Formats: sequence, C-alpha cells, structure tokens
Amino acid sequence: MSDPLQRIPEWDGVDARTFREDIVTRYRPAVLRGLVRDWPAVRHAVQSIDAICQYLGRFDSGRAVDVVITPPHVRGRMFYNDDFSGFNFARSTLSISAVNDKLRRYAAFDHRPSIAAQSALIADCLPGFAEENRLPLLDESVRPRIWLGSAFVTPAHFDESSNIACVVAGRRRFTLFPPEQIANLYIGPLDFAPTGTPISLVSVREPDFDRFPRFRDALAAAQVADLEPGDAVYIPPLWFHHVESLAKYNLLVNYWWGRMGKADSALNCLLHALVALKDLAPEQRRAWAAIFDHYVFAADGEAARHIPAAKRGVLGPISPELAAQVRRFLVSQLQG
Repeated sequence: MSDPLQRIPEWDGVDARTFREDIVTRYRPAVLRGLVRDWPAVRHAVQSIDAICQYLGRFDSGRAVDVVITPPHVRGRMFYNDDFSGFNFARSTLSISAVNDKLRRYAAFDHRPSIAAQSALIADCLPGFAEENRLPLLDESVRPRIWLGSAFVTPAHFDESSNIACVVAGRRRFTLFPPEQIANLYIGPLDFAPTGTPISLVSVREPDFDRFPRFRDALAAAQVADLEPGDAVYIPPLWFHHVESLAKYNLLVNYWWGRMGKADSALNCLLHALVALKDLAPEQRRAWAAIFDHYVFAADGEAARHIPAAKRGVLGPISPELAAQVRRFLVSQLQG
C-alpha cells in the first residue's frame, strides 16, 4: 500500500438538482465537502465532545439502540472470531446518552474497548434532531440513522440502497471499491456475516498479500476519502465500502434510499439462486445464465415485445400490486 490510492472526486456547494442530475447519474462515489457544515450538531461537535454530548442529550428519548462492543486487542475491527464460529464482538442495547457516557470514559484510556451504536433510526432515539439538522438533497421521507462510537473499523461490504453518509463529529476514512472488484476482495460467507451484508476478509489497513494476492488489484481500483465534520460522501448501491472511524469520539448520520425492503432484496435472490442453480451440471448453469441475461440483465423490453401488453405480467411494468402478488406466489412456492 505504498502507492497512494485514488481520491474520490470532490464537489462543493452541491444542491438537490446537481446531486440528482450530475452526481447520481454517474454511478460513481462523490465527496460532498462541507455539505452539512451549518448543522447545529456539527457546530457543537467542533466545539468539544462535551458540547455534542449535551446537544444529543437534549433529544434523547431514552430508547435503547443496538450497540456492538469489541475487546481492546482487535483495535475496533468488526470481524469474525478466530475459527469463524462467531464474531469478535458482543451485542448490547443502550440509550444514546449511555453510549455517550461510555465514550467519554473510554476516551481517557489508550488501551480500551471499542463501542459503536449502529444504524439507529434518529426518529426513534433522538426525536427532533432531524428537524434541526436537515439534508435538503433528499426528500424528507428518507429517514436518517445515527452511527455513534469510538475508533472502529467496518470491513468492506456493500448496501443495496443509495447512501449519503454525513460526518458530524470525529474523522472517518472511506475506502471504496467498484462492484466488479468482488473477486479481488475475498468476500466471506454470504449467509453468516457480522454486518448486514457479506464482508471482505482482507484487512485494508494491514493486507496479507500472501493470503490474498488479488487484493493488490482491488487496491489499484480503490478510491479513498478522509472526511472531517461537515463533510459527506455519496456511495452508490453495490459499491463496496470500508469505513474507519479514526477519533476517540465519532458521530455520523446517514441516509439510505431506494431498495430498503428485505422482500425485494437482490441478495436474497442471489442466495436462492445459489441453492437452486449452483449444483446443476455446467451446461445447465450456462443455459440458466443465458435465460437470466435475456429476461433480467439485458432488460431492454425485447423479451416481451411479441406478447400483448395486457398479458406481459412481470415482463412488463411491475406495479406495487403485481409485486405483492408475485411475492405471495413465491412465499407459497417456498413453503411447498
């Protein structure tokens, strides 16, 4: 890793139109410098840890949020245990104020556990926060989430949704890999992962190139950004992102939109495809690849053009009602 990684392209003064028409359409990540620098939360965070803790305390509903805690020796890296029988962290639930209390205590020590509240809906745990700290790039129906913790490392993984991640306190380093680098990232188990989606088994900070030689190619395609309070990053769907929280106190607010429902998760589709197709003979797998490409991946309308529009079903426009009907059919099929 001696050569510097490519930097994620940066934008200043982005408004909703620019974001929608010039950034999202590129399907490339983008750093949005100073996007939320005027948030009251950011101003309190820049002032001091005590100031941001007191600010969050104003909104704390007392509702418990999911928290993960890692022992000191793993240095905050969320991962598997040594034999992959489980994970290297414990789960708990705490209020935001209780997390802040632990963070302030831990900050006094160099050799300390790492703690992180992850993906908590702000409307539940900090009602009123979003009204004071708005993101004008997105519709207000997109609900923000809070990520609050000490120095922490989340291995490279992807989300099926679009994402804007806004740094409020501390510093974060994002290392992003395009989806086509999947073979070079050495992804772990698809159905047993410490995060919501599968993770890379490679430590970006200390890669073992003897064990993971193709990771050099992944790094050649990687893009990196270091974010300070007030900065944000746009991460397109399916881009792998490795996230390092670098300070003793880190606060991030993120917004996911697009495909958020588990019912239509393409990852679930992949898991079922593996069960249904992986053990078929090679010629049958090639045949199914051609069928999937014809109906799904080409998706240019040609596959249904010869069918009367009223009878195209899932090959035509898929309404919410039709999607619900198909889900019910699939559930009945899977249940036998």
